[in-house]
Amino acid sequence: MRKVPPLALAALLALASPAWAQSVKATVTKVDEAAGKVTLDHERIPKLDMDAMTMAYKVKDPAMIKDLKSGDKVEFDVDEAGGQYTVTKIQKAK
Repeated sequence: MRKVPPLALAALLALASPAWAQSVKATVTKVDEAAGKVTLDHERIPKLDMDAMTMAYKVKDPAMIKDLKSGDKVEFDVDEAGGQYTVTKIQKAK
């Protein structure tokens, strides 16, 4: 069996990744650290078949939102499990 160089494998996986794996752009409208929630005004989320809207999301780890404030531009990943949407990754946009 032929071994694929790691860089080539990474490039292949990036091309093969579904489009829905990309982060979603949003603006923070509210941060509720005590409840572990962040409200985001976000673009359409294709993987969840969700239109653009403003919505409060539970976060996987409340530490992810400690440095966020209303008005921050962010990119985030969200998953749905058991009828609840949870932000699994969030970072300030560059």
